[in-house]
Amino acid sequence: MPDATPLPLSRDTVVVASESQVSAALDAEAVILSMHDGMYYGLDGVGARVWELLRAPVSLAQLTATIVEEYEVDDARAFADLVTLVTELEGRALVSRVTTPPRG
Repeated sequence: MPDATPLPLSRDTVVVASESQVSAALDAEAVILSMHDGMYYGLDGVGARVWELLRAPVSLAQLTATIVEEYEVDDARAFADLVTLVTELEGRALVSRVTTPPRG
């Protein structure tokens, strides 16, 4: 049986919020209900902004550029933090990888 471990995330990886969740913005937070496990999750600050950006397919390179532009953080730190966040969200089935790049 092949290993089901996903490939590591790279700047070219395109992700999007999973269809198996429902979310809402409350003040500066994102509240997410996972249909996969029935759990509620919350993101605030930069995490809530990332969640907003994940409504449409986006590459980690695009996410990193946006976070670097909007917050006082360097590129390497932003990318590392995004990999950590996206890995956690993917592990909870809240984001999915897109196999074809977004148009536009």
